[in-house]
Amino acid sequence: MATVALTAANFDEVTGKDGIVLVDFWASWCGPCVRFAPTYERSSEKHSEITFGKVDTEAEQALAAKFDIRSIPTIMAIRDGIVVFAQPGALPESALESLIEKVEQLDMGEVREQMSAHRKADHSEPAKAETETAAAGRS
Repeated sequence: MATVALTAANFDEVTGKDGIVLVDFWASWCGPCVRFAPTYERSSEKHSEITFGKVDTEAEQALAAKFDIRSIPTIMAIRDGIVVFAQPGALPESALESLIEKVEQLDMGEVREQMSAHRKADHSEPAKAETETAAAGRS
């Protein structure tokens, strides 16, 4: 499968589906991005069940900002609509293949449980801090 150009208009639709989507944030002036492109393309040919998307950070600056992309290339892996990996740097072909294997092997039920627990912990922290502050004010 060839790579898909991802834009602000189609990003959520493409990445929100079940399955794996790899995203390459790149720019035409970026040497490492240009050198990584053939590796990414070869991998897309080997893994037709995976969507390989590319975000041109020059054309899609708002999308790059949304994901706080500060260095390119940045590779992001999304599975079942959940970002499970994001890291700057061009990957050698073997590392890209290893990443794909690891994303395929993820237990998404466990990932969702961890995310839920993390969200609950994030929401309980302010309440805990408010309780401690209120208790401190009473002494």
